[in-house]
Amino acid sequence: MSSFKPDHLAVVSLRSTDVPTTVHFYRDVVGLRLLPHHGHRPTFELGNGCFLVIVQGGSADSREMEANSFPDIAFAVEDIDQAYEHLEENGVEMPWGIEHNGNERWIKFTDPAVNVIEFAQFN
Repeated sequence: MSSFKPDHLAVVSLRSTDVPTTVHFYRDVVGLRLLPHHGHRPTFELGNGCFLVIVQGGSADSREMEANSFPDIAFAVEDIDQAYEHLEENGVEMPWGIEHNGNERWIKFTDPAVNVIEFAQFN
């Protein structure tokens, strides 16, 4: 068996039929840094050599978010209560509020393109 393994996550791509609204969400609500770009694929820096790219188009799975939906992308946060307040102030619906399991607490919600997003606090 080969000992090869990837070094780290490099790119997460999410689809959106309304790229400007989705860019606004990740830049102004989530707080990611939008990199200078050319063309139609806005890119955000996630840190540690990882990037989020927004691609024009409908999502491959246009499901409705369910309580057990696994996120398309998850972000670690230091304070989940502060994250909840920030999302609430920006009009983001969080149907299940803050969920928990042992030492982890998280919030699931959707972006404007109905991608399932999660903010998680790991203690």
